[in-house]
Amino acid sequence: MSASQTPPATAVPGDDEPTLLVKIFGKDRPGITAGLFDTLAAYSVDVVDIEQVVTRGRITLCALVTAPSPSQGSTGSTEGDLRATVHGWAESLNLQAEIISGRGDNRPRGTGRSHVTVLGHPLTAESAAAIAAAITSTGGNIDRIFRLAKYPVTAVEFAVSGAATEALRSVLAPEAARLGVDVAVVAAGLQRRAQRLVVMDVDSTLIQDEVIELFAAHAGCEAEVAEVTTAAMRGELDFEQSLHARVELLGGLDASVVEAVRKEVRLTPGARTLVRTLKRLGYQVGVVSGGFTQVTDALKEELGLDFASANTLEIVDGKLTGRVTGDIVDRAGKARLLRDFAQQAGVPLAQTVAIGDGANDLDMLNAAGLGVAFNAKPVVREAAHTAVNVPFLDTVLYLLGITRDEVEAADTHVG
Repeated sequence: MSASQTPPATAVPGDDEPTLLVKIFGKDRPGITAGLFDTLAAYSVDVVDIEQVVTRGRITLCALVTAPSPSQGSTGSTEGDLRATVHGWAESLNLQAEIISGRGDNRPRGTGRSHVTVLGHPLTAESAAAIAAAITSTGGNIDRIFRLAKYPVTAVEFAVSGAATEALRSVLAPEAARLGVDVAVVAAGLQRRAQRLVVMDVDSTLIQDEVIELFAAHAGCEAEVAEVTTAAMRGELDFEQSLHARVELLGGLDASVVEAVRKEVRLTPGARTLVRTLKRLGYQVGVVSGGFTQVTDALKEELGLDFASANTLEIVDGKLTGRVTGDIVDRAGKARLLRDFAQQAGVPLAQTVAIGDGANDLDMLNAAGLGVAFNAKPVVREAAHTAVNVPFLDTVLYLLGITRDEVEAADTHVG
């Protein structure tokens, strides 16, 4: 732009400049938004802010505009004329109008911004009230609320300002536990959209089963293995010792059992949707498991995963030896693999998401930018950044700000 040119006028008014908040309510139909601004255009006002919500066929449309000056307008020149014209237009469409005088733009939002995602199955009015009150108790202000999904759970997101993310999380976590809902609190900003690597545990997370128990059923020692598995997941036993003890019980099984176990594995509801959606968004997705590569390699191929690492059952002369080979993938190993995957993917650790359910997932959950405890043991729920306690793995998408409508639209447009 040359020095002789005049810069365009800004639509952001000064603190003392008169502005009008125009609010329209009523039954939604095509053309309401265009009609309102056609009406306002006669007064040459500038648009400062707009927000519109449609709920069950009822529209709430808000427009913040500069007040008309006496020299403006072709059909009228005063605020009174604008008010009369807008009310007349609204009445002609059986709508209600409210116009509030004020000065300047919206008040600045407080420092510290977070997204609070609430999952309910169902989400009761009592829960919504308690969550809102808890946010207020931290000094936070709810700037906006919108629904992310209506099934398989009700998911809503609160945009909150004026409170630190950690303070919100510490207050909302116990309240969510009391109410029986899931609440995730993440910092607002570009980083939320830039979490480009998701790494999951496998047993009881990506799949519904504990793979070693599927093998144990074929060996006739399911009860003994399940008892050790449960104690290990509670953090009561050293994982490596428990792994060796359980695998030893599988010694002598024919290697053909591997294919049988692969067929028995059941994906967690929503697992395919989660992975498919993340991949469409450009995320890289991996799994780490204290289970076995004989299963995770098949899952990697089936789901199109980018990374997979697990323990490997030793097979000699067509039989399981009762031993594992290579480095053990334990609690520390999972965190190490998360870092390795992030480095290979070119993704900063702060932009990763980890999902798991057991005590051996804790290091990984804490190392990730966002750690999600999925239907986890109490010790894991208490230590993770957030917890999801509904049996649908794709609800993790809502924690990333992805709506159910966006997921379904993507499915519709892909053959």
